[in-house]
Amino acid sequence: MACQGWKQFLFLGRQNPFARDWRSRKGSPSLGWKRCCHWSAGRSVDPEVRAFLEENTEVTSSGNLTPEIRLRLLTPRCRFWHEKLDLWPYGDPFWAIYWPGGQALSRYILDNPCVVKGRSVLDLGSGCGATAIAAVMSGASQVLANDIDPIAGMAMILNCELNHLNPFPITIKNIINSEVGNWDLIFLGDMFYDEQLADDLHHWLRKCIRVRQTKVLIGDPGRHEFLRHRIHSQLHKVVEYSLPESTRQENNGLTSSIVWSYQPSDSFKSC
Repeated sequence: MACQGWKQFLFLGRQNPFARDWRSRKGSPSLGWKRCCHWSAGRSVDPEVRAFLEENTEVTSSGNLTPEIRLRLLTPRCRFWHEKLDLWPYGDPFWAIYWPGGQALSRYILDNPCVVKGRSVLDLGSGCGATAIAAVMSGASQVLANDIDPIAGMAMILNCELNHLNPFPITIKNIINSEVGNWDLIFLGDMFYDEQLADDLHHWLRKCIRVRQTKVLIGDPGRHEFLRHRIHSQLHKVVEYSLPESTRQENNGLTSSIVWSYQPSDSFKSC
């Protein structure tokens, strides 16, 4: 399969099956993992999965907005970028793409460390873990990464190793609509790709703000589903970044990505 076909499948795949998976898990752990695990580098990654990921992803820090962060990603130089998708032995590897919303969030955190310094952070839909890694690099006091795919959790551990960081706590249950945690900040990127999921996020994020006065930052390159959702009228643009050419080509020509603050009652103040 050509590079464009693989990327197009992943992009379109976020519209339906992945969103249904988010909605269906209702807080239950998957594949027998603990609900919130603390891992040490090199210990709790299944050896077979580690070997597979190391063989079939590329370590890269180029072609995105954060060259300071090294990540294992699927790139055109990887075997599975070109092979049939059904040969990939695990769930759809959405985590293996560094999506533009996550790039913008990570860039903003690295450029403005005072936003997270000394604060507790939830990285929702963490994927490759880049935003959580940026928060750790910038001095966050606590970081929790959340992704419903257990393979993403393993990939995050490998990415922490690449950046010489101790793995942060990771939870692989669907925490949307769950009890509100005591987080100072919630980051989420590229999550508004399905109307029902967007509605659930909107409701839950409002609850987090109301109950805990949590600050919420959203990264998105301006996808149609995001721009038309009612949450958009309650957002404040924080910063806009021009995307590197390779990211533009891999995301249907999207040219920039924006960090938005969601504060219905009190606008987010940057440093």
